[in-house]
Amino acid sequence: MSTEKTPRKSKEANPQMPPPGTEAEAETATAGAEKDSSRRLEFLLDVPLDITVELGRSRMSIQDLLALSPGSVIELDKMAGEALDILVNDRLIARGEAVVVNDKFGIRITEIVSPTERIARLR
Repeated sequence: MSTEKTPRKSKEANPQMPPPGTEAEAETATAGAEKDSSRRLEFLLDVPLDITVELGRSRMSIQDLLALSPGSVIELDKMAGEALDILVNDRLIARGEAVVVNDKFGIRITEIVSPTERIARLR
């Protein structure tokens, strides 16, 4: 009969991993979670979103719509100089003012809609 013993694993800690229950272990776990979270967020960064800037709205009958011709004016519900609505996927997220940049229209954000207001608009 052989008296060889199976080698036991050393109880020494893995040099790459901090000892369990230490602050270093907690930091390592947190860093790992942040890395996973960051990796998941990267997938979302390339998702295309529709951004719309709305001057105002109007409601009219089909008869009035069919009567429109070049030169017709449609009255909107917003006053001149009032902030324009910035919508992302048809949801209001900000307001701003129209600007011209290199002969193109742009919008300067003047206000970000609060999360509370966004939730209230969902109802």
